[in-house]
Amino acid sequence: MNKIKLDIIGISYSQSQSGAYALILGENEGKRRLPIIIGGFEAQSIAIELEKMKPSRPLTHDLFKNFAETFSILINEVIIYKFVEGVFYAKLVAFDGSKNSEIDARTSDAVAIAVRFDCPIYTYETILTAAGVLLDDDSAMELEKEDSVKEALEDETFSDYTHLSTEEINQLLLGAIDDEDYEKASKLRDELKKRK
Repeated sequence: MNKIKLDIIGISYSQSQSGAYALILGENEGKRRLPIIIGGFEAQSIAIELEKMKPSRPLTHDLFKNFAETFSILINEVIIYKFVEGVFYAKLVAFDGSKNSEIDARTSDAVAIAVRFDCPIYTYETILTAAGVLLDDDSAMELEKEDSVKEALEDETFSDYTHLSTEEINQLLLGAIDDEDYEKASKLRDELKKRK
């Protein structure tokens, strides 16, 4: 079965599920798109790596990469190999220096790892036929990668606030206290402490 290479087109808020995101993968040599609903944490993880941002502490996918590299394991490719009842199935193809191994993974995690290892993402014709969307008017429907990735990063639920100025953080802190959002207030306070 021939593999079809996919590129990450963008990440946007899901219109169908609250609090979720749509990861849009596009056929490398075609106009079909594969929309995959993913969670906020995975969307943030993918977006952070695409934007080449460095969080203060490693995210789970960064830890996976560090662990794999420490033991000389490479991820050569990600394959989205099955689509059943609205769920995509993926696997990582790993190489330990002597043999390839396939590791089952959630598609969102597999893509987050693929961007860290800079490895290709593939699927099969059967998946694109079953779940792909053909865009009629690319100029009207195409997601702008940069804007949609920044959208995912700017979602305050997952923001680490490092990109904001001290004045902006102080304003957000006052607003969080007024709104009695103490979890957000404590994160903002922690960011201010780091800057002193």
